Amino acid sequence: MNATPAHRRLPRFLGTELDSIEPAAARFHVVPVPYEKTVSYGGGTAQGPAAILAASVQLERWDGASDPGAEGIYTWPAIDCRGKPEKVIGSIAATVTKILRLGKMPVVLGGEHTVTWGVIKGYLDAGVRDFGVVQIDAHADLRDRFHGDPLSHASVMRRVVEAGVPLFQLGNRAYCEEERAARAQYNVRYIDADRLVRERIDAIALPEDFPRQVFFTLDVDGIDPSVLPATGTPVPGGLGWYQTLGLFESVARQRRIIGFDLLEFAPIRGFHAFDFTAASLVYKLMGIVQRSA
Repeated sequence: MNATPAHRRLPRFLGTELDSIEPAAARFHVVPVPYEKTVSYGGGTAQGPAAILAASVQLERWDGASDPGAEGIYTWPAIDCRGKPEKVIGSIAATVTKILRLGKMPVVLGGEHTVTWGVIKGYLDAGVRDFGVVQIDAHADLRDRFHGDPLSHASVMRRVVEAGVPLFQLGNRAYCEEERAARAQYNVRYIDADRLVRERIDAIALPEDFPRQVFFTLDVDGIDPSVLPATGTPVPGGLGWYQTLGLFESVARQRRIIGFDLLEFAPIRGFHAFDFTAASLVYKLMGIVQRSA
């Protein structure tokens, strides 16, 4: 299922525009994680990181408002996603911990959403405690297990809240009663798509008691499939392009973004526009972080 060989050096993010630099000189550390094991509908997320990196060389450094590349971007070799899930989660966590100990920002490219548990574990292993997670996603991902698997893309946020990390969900529109109960049990705050989209909300106010530091996780199926259909579980009624950026920016204005990931991108052969869209989204988020510092 993992089509990217262990430790394969993929193209550098924006590699045609930026010189190769040492890790210590880069603010943004891009980590490709081609992990795909528990997807439950369409496949292809293992191809996502490579496609995003390849498309990134077509980006302009000026993102329309600033030059995020000026902060320095370092691209790590792909995480080895062979072996048991626990091993892969450990490898993701170890890499994220290294980045944090350098004082830099992880930007993780998946792969299925299970990857985020490895990322959050990396923050916890690095001693980061006072932070919350904001999630854009079509799904709540709060099942205790999915098909008996606790390390599933449908259970990743359950692992996060069980670890005591506060969660705020945006754009959900497909979840089960178990997940509704989990929201209440773990005090998960949320604004679902039926309100966000219908009311055209592109900025939110986080609760006063939400942590001052935020990790942002973005499952591309949170975006409407009319904009970005290249994902395994597309759900109608999702967020628009500028709405997605606006929501991220509104969080960045209120809190310190300490990292983000982009998951569940599954390239469609012959439709490189979607690869470019995903790469552009990653770079736009870097720009928002840059301008919010």
